[in-house]
Amino acid sequence: LKQVFNKDKTFRPKRKFEPGTQRFELHKRAQASLNSGVDLKAAVQLPSGEDQNDWVAVHVVDFFNRINLIYGTICEFCTERTCPVMSGGPKYEYRWQDDLKYKKPTALPAPQYMNLLMDWIEVQINNEDIFPTSVGECKEE
Repeated sequence: LKQVFNKDKTFRPKRKFEPGTQRFELHKRAQASLNSGVDLKAAVQLPSGEDQNDWVAVHVVDFFNRINLIYGTICEFCTERTCPVMSGGPKYEYRWQDDLKYKKPTALPAPQYMNLLMDWIEVQINNEDIFPTSVGECKEE
């Protein structure tokens, strides 16, 4: 396995999925959605007559919900024992600081870091000063 992930290699063979497997079917669906002809630029454009802040808020919450679902599917595989550090590969380590309990950047196991992060994001999303729930009622600065 070390041979496959050798960082000195510049060529990595394309991974093939065995026809008839669940991964093959998921791969086909992903490819179909990428090749479906959907204009992503048009899909994210602000609809005529809509408030830009409301539009962004809806998509931030939707993105958070999707990330939460994805994280929920993998969190059982990343425990404090198997993921003792929150990292972005061998070169980057993420440390948590919230100025409440963690006043200085603190190394944490990945699951603990992710739980704190998701809780923090949820607090931001539920903050009426940042994301008002009444359409069109943006706080002017």
